[in-house]
Amino acid sequence: MTTVLVLGGGPDAERDVSLKSAAGVADALRQSGTFSVEARTIDRLTLDSLRALPGDVVFPVLHGAFGEGGPLQDLLELDGRPYVGCRPRAARLAMDKLATKLAALAAAIPTADACVLNPKDDHSPVGVPAVVKPVHDGSSVGLHICPDLSAWNRARAAVADDQKKNPGRAYLVERYIAGKELTVGLLDGKALPLIHIAPAHGVYDYEAKYARDDTRYILDPDLPGNLASTIKGYAERLFAALGARHVSRADFILDHDDRPWLLEINTMPGFTSHSLVPKAAAHAGIPMPNLCARLVDMALRA
Repeated sequence: MTTVLVLGGGPDAERDVSLKSAAGVADALRQSGTFSVEARTIDRLTLDSLRALPGDVVFPVLHGAFGEGGPLQDLLELDGRPYVGCRPRAARLAMDKLATKLAALAAAIPTADACVLNPKDDHSPVGVPAVVKPVHDGSSVGLHICPDLSAWNRARAAVADDQKKNPGRAYLVERYIAGKELTVGLLDGKALPLIHIAPAHGVYDYEAKYARDDTRYILDPDLPGNLASTIKGYAERLFAALGARHVSRADFILDHDDRPWLLEINTMPGFTSHSLVPKAAAHAGIPMPNLCARLVDMALRA
């Protein structure tokens, strides 16, 4: 029987989410009855330590710059075993929110104006309201919504403080667009059913994603005209433009004029009880054990 090495943890801000996701994947693969599973918690590992871990194929369920954004993928390429998820180049492009925006614009996918944040600048280059967030983190880590100049100044101060503690962490500022948040899971480059994310209070932040149970997830929401197929097409186009493989999740905002705007793409989306790709896959008739087994099969295929 093929043995899957499931990796969780990592050194990034999303370590706790990764541990929950990895546990979900390991349990699902055991339930599938198709593979034996070796689950390991890692930090920042070396090639030698990776090669010492057992398994025929690797399922790295890590979120963040090291585990999802290229460095771990470099090690996996050198290790030589098949693995789930993007190769290094696509992982780096997708982890970099500004690079993703450039790829989207080149593929004629609408996305809001954005630029690198200079915390010394008194004024937002895209005006207010604005959104401030790290370039290379997900799960709404470090997210600031700035409806006015006072909030902008608080966000600048928080960013400056964070950059003192974490030198090299870059932030972007993006024009804020009000509307509905929609997400599209992608399995082998094909869109799963859309989900409308409706948080009970405010924005879909870290707490709403992982700590509270009051967010509503509306599968296959009723959208006007051909809007659902348009958004799915944007997601599939971005997946291909970045060179992604196996699985991803693209997030959009639908503004009050029913225009969709790309927010970002995640190349190793969550696999927790709150996570969106498993919800969409289940709605499409692919329960979690089958989903995880299919991803391993994709890794073995290519």
